[in-house]
Amino acid sequence: MDLRTEIAQSWRRAELSGLSPASAIDRLDVADVDSRSRLLRAASPVLDELARQLAGTRFCVVLADDECRIVARRFTERSVELALENISAVPGCQFIEERTGTNSLATPFETRRGVSVDGDEHFLEAMKQFTCYGHPLVHPSTRRLAGVLDITGPAGDANPLLGPFLRRAVADIERRLLDGAKLAEQQLLAAFQSVQHRACAVLALGQDVVLANTAATELVDTADHRLLQDLGRTQRGLRRIRLTSGTPVEVRVEAVSANAGLLFELAPVRPASPVVSRPRAARGLFPAPIEDRLHRAGHARRRVLVCGEPGAGRSTAARVIAGDEPVREFDASDVVAGEAGWCARVEAAASSRGLLVIDGIQLLPPLAAVRLARLLDESPAWFALLSGPPSELHGEQATLAARVHRRIELPPLRERRDEIPAIARELLRGFGASLRLTPGALELLASQHWPGNLRELEGVLAAAADRRSAGDLTAADLALDCTETGGALTGWEQAEYDVIVRTLRACDGNKVRAAKQLGISRSTLYNRMRALRVR
Repeated sequence: MDLRTEIAQSWRRAELSGLSPASAIDRLDVADVDSRSRLLRAASPVLDELARQLAGTRFCVVLADDECRIVARRFTERSVELALENISAVPGCQFIEERTGTNSLATPFETRRGVSVDGDEHFLEAMKQFTCYGHPLVHPSTRRLAGVLDITGPAGDANPLLGPFLRRAVADIERRLLDGAKLAEQQLLAAFQSVQHRACAVLALGQDVVLANTAATELVDTADHRLLQDLGRTQRGLRRIRLTSGTPVEVRVEAVSANAGLLFELAPVRPASPVVSRPRAARGLFPAPIEDRLHRAGHARRRVLVCGEPGAGRSTAARVIAGDEPVREFDASDVVAGEAGWCARVEAAASSRGLLVIDGIQLLPPLAAVRLARLLDESPAWFALLSGPPSELHGEQATLAARVHRRIELPPLRERRDEIPAIARELLRGFGASLRLTPGALELLASQHWPGNLRELEGVLAAAADRRSAGDLTAADLALDCTETGGALTGWEQAEYDVIVRTLRACDGNKVRAAKQLGISRSTLYNRMRALRVR
């Protein structure tokens, strides 16, 4: 049969996930549903009204959350309930394309667009008995996916009015989500105001809202917000932790009504007290061990090769090595303007005091690399050679790099996600602005892949600082310049993401070899790559 483009693409994704049209759908795992979630509180009155309007029909309405897990259903016919149970469309089941193929929950969730799926357009045989239309729900304030709303009926009952009918309901739910967010902010403010004058540090964290008294401002850094939020998700009452500054504190955690946010009271304790330890964040732009190696290379005036991806901070690392010494920089890309003249300028600079930096040696033509290698052999000058990853060095460039026995490789920013809050704070200081990053902003920054590394992060922060010179930078302030605006991965998902990326890189992108090395099937690898947005 001829399939519409969006349906054909969905079928292809289902096939890559290892599904076949005959795959069973009656054994999906069922998880608990949070009946007090913001989504359900906003959607329930709208769902009830939809049920009244659909009374006497064979249509039903299904709501899924931001993980495409069904959280609510509305129907008036017992036969409809039985039909839904036969395909595991029950509260707690996750309807994603990897498990359920093409349908009006999974496909809108995947494409972020409204989709109609009628009869034979469903990928799984078990679903071809239905006609349905689904549309994503987007939170008006955060612009993040909040869920998917679906209307389903028997195949053959398709109606072009289903789309507009459901889109009106989606708009009503999104409006109620916005009203609920405003109410939550009011509740959070009221809770904070009731305790802000206490002697301890008081901090309130909501969705893109941070409230702090003077004591909390002095004690708690934005890098601690994620730690406190993680603590608040699992703990209530009194706990002891260590902040990223190394200060041990006693924390009392209290949830504000209706998921409005979390209220924290913090008081420093003596270091001898037992605490839940956490690795300290790097104070500079580089991991602490690398920063230490850079400083030691500078103190010893060692010649050094600094490798790293573009934007990883190679020039900044060279300035750390130089310390207070003068720096003379030569860019290898300038060789195209005249190889002999460029080499002559480098050789003349070798007699000057300070650090001589050659940036981009992977770009040097063979003759220039040979002349520079000879200069290293014959001159006592202090050199720092900067290059891309070692795999980019070949022939005479590799021979030149071998002349330098101390090599420091800078990790890409995507492998330093736990340090991003501290790095962002350090970069913000360079703009001379009175700015703080909200927890939502930190979460967005941590969710990025940062192909441009530190330089790209600095550019995003600089653009946001230009638009807002003081106050709190929220996720909305940063989203304009971020390439990915979805929610951040959990710690476990991030670890899985990093392992898959490293394995694919080691296998030169060969997914069959990567799956074998990871000990999983190729379909499972495709499944996890799609779920984790691995490109």
